[in-house]
Amino acid sequence: MVIMMRVAIFDFDGTLYAKETYQLLMDHLKKHPVYHTRFNRFYRSILPPYLGHKLKVYPTHKMRARSMEIYLKALEGLSANELEEYFKEISDKMRSDFNPLVVSQVKQHAQDGLHIMLVSGAYTPLLHIATKGLPFDTIIGTDIPLNNRTLDTKAPIHHVQGLRKNEQIEAFLGDKEIDWANSFAYGDSYSDLSVLNLVGNPVAVQPEPRLKDVAVKKDWLII
Repeated sequence: MVIMMRVAIFDFDGTLYAKETYQLLMDHLKKHPVYHTRFNRFYRSILPPYLGHKLKVYPTHKMRARSMEIYLKALEGLSANELEEYFKEISDKMRSDFNPLVVSQVKQHAQDGLHIMLVSGAYTPLLHIATKGLPFDTIIGTDIPLNNRTLDTKAPIHHVQGLRKNEQIEAFLGDKEIDWANSFAYGDSYSDLSVLNLVGNPVAVQPEPRLKDVAVKKDWLII
């Protein structure tokens, strides 16, 4: 008899972390005692894609991916150890804004024997540091390219969002037998819909209006 794996897939921004990571990233850079001098250059670089998005001439997914590249450019020259310390400072600020209901679900699913996954567009090292102590079996995020243990801003990054989340989930699970009907997924955004639709138990967490409409129509759990 084949025992099928059940999974519980969690988004990060707006779901486990009740706020938006990128806003915290910007605030941290702006106020950092050492790196604050890099903020003005970062801000000038981020304005064109941001304004293009607001004017609806620059797609959301491209704006998000470009924003992640621009932020890493502001950290150019940092070593892997310096990046780890930088993200630790940010994660220390994050934990008080974790959604306690979602944290409770993470722990409950772990106790029930599900494979717990965190799948987010946030930087992978930040996700590992911020969720230390929580029972995640797998963490998938946007990897930061390194060259000789130094941030490599010339290498492309692959921002994990939308359907790319599904691709990463499927690539990781490979040929494992998954009991999707009895699995769970948690998200707050309409862009999480493709992941929520994978499972028999989708949960909308403080959903944005478009996702809330879908959740109500399909009678999904909303928390």
